[in-house]
Amino acid sequence: MATLQFTREIPVRHDVDVFVAGGGPAGCAAAALAARQGARVFLAEGQNCFGGMGTCGLVPAFMPFGDGVNQLAAGFGGELLDRLIGLGGAGDNLPAKPDLTGCFSIAIEPLKRVYDEMLVASGAAFSFQTNLIGVEARDGRVEAVILSGKSGIFAVRAQVFIDATGDGDLAAWAGAPFEKGDASGTLMPGTLCSLWANVDFARAKADNLLWGHNRAVEQAFKDGVLSVCDKHLPGMWRVSRNIGGGNIGHTFGVDGTDERSLTQAMLAGRRLVAEYERYYKTYLKSGFADMDLVATGSLLGVRETRRVQGDYVLNENDFKSRATFADEIGRHNYPVDIHVSRPNDEQEFQRFEKEFATLRLGRGESYGIPYRSLVPQKLENVLVAGRCISTDRSMQASIRVMPGCYITGQAAGIAAALAVAAGGRVRDIAVPNLQRLLRAAGAYLPNARASA
Repeated sequence: MATLQFTREIPVRHDVDVFVAGGGPAGCAAAALAARQGARVFLAEGQNCFGGMGTCGLVPAFMPFGDGVNQLAAGFGGELLDRLIGLGGAGDNLPAKPDLTGCFSIAIEPLKRVYDEMLVASGAAFSFQTNLIGVEARDGRVEAVILSGKSGIFAVRAQVFIDATGDGDLAAWAGAPFEKGDASGTLMPGTLCSLWANVDFARAKADNLLWGHNRAVEQAFKDGVLSVCDKHLPGMWRVSRNIGGGNIGHTFGVDGTDERSLTQAMLAGRRLVAEYERYYKTYLKSGFADMDLVATGSLLGVRETRRVQGDYVLNENDFKSRATFADEIGRHNYPVDIHVSRPNDEQEFQRFEKEFATLRLGRGESYGIPYRSLVPQKLENVLVAGRCISTDRSMQASIRVMPGCYITGQAAGIAAALAVAAGGRVRDIAVPNLQRLLRAAGAYLPNARASA
């Protein structure tokens, strides 16, 4: 492959305490909480709104915020949810507080406005359509990041850098070790989510068609209506009176860290939407016969890419043992949810069904998330938050959902603000002080020391 040398003198547009890469749920929580602690913060978001998968990706529902007894995604997540409910943006299927055990739908435009309001109120500086394109690091310390916007290329210097990209881009480019996928490198498939009008949910419910949308997939594949036999079909959520949010169809073999792979997956996702429209209208019919496609996501729903390796790797045994940690920054309880990696594979589908049914926690049960899982190996002044924190594959499939991102994001934000006083060294903060400030922010920390 031919190469060329690319050298430019660029402006340092921001010199701040904390830089946050990515304005998804983890990045928003991190930026807001760091700013509330008095840190000077700049956040760069590549899309034109906050929220990531829940907004640009059209993911139609939140996974549970609680364990049946306690609200786990408390603090930033709880505040966002209260605001969203106030705007009517999380009304369908909303379970009773404080347990918040169920999944509930997302009205996208109210969610965008809630993120806007919370970030503006926090005092954090930010810009949309601003992409991370480079990291300047030396001897394990990040000195600056390089960003690209419509105005050109510029740099940001900071004491502490938070990677909330979901893909671990900043940490990986700075030299942190990472893992991807299973032992052979296979990654979970993506999904191009969608919005549909004229769905008659009352009729679908009356005919017992709100769930089990995969019941005719094998026949539709045999009939040539579906190009793959993918029995793992999460289905469609009611996001308003007659609007459905489709979590429909898997784009197999996608690598979310490669734009060439993402391009092919987006093309495949748009083809799949047309196939599933015919499937719903022909094979399910009741409630779906008149549905019309409104939009597909501007982001592919990516479930899995890099897992940045940290000072502690949260693992499946921690899930099974309902682990607690001295440096705990939150607790979580979503099941292990590793989507099928291959179509037309009954054994793989049975693996998923068994795993999803058994690797789950009961009422009032949860596992702890240690601060060390937010601290990348080989880096001094970087934290990670969201789906790319330090876990094994099973735990990544649990922590990756939005409530988990709120929990790790707010912890990273407060920890980053504390680390500023330590010259950016994220390992030098006092964990009891972090836990005390998390509690003050509303976080659920039942196992933190009483003195914290």
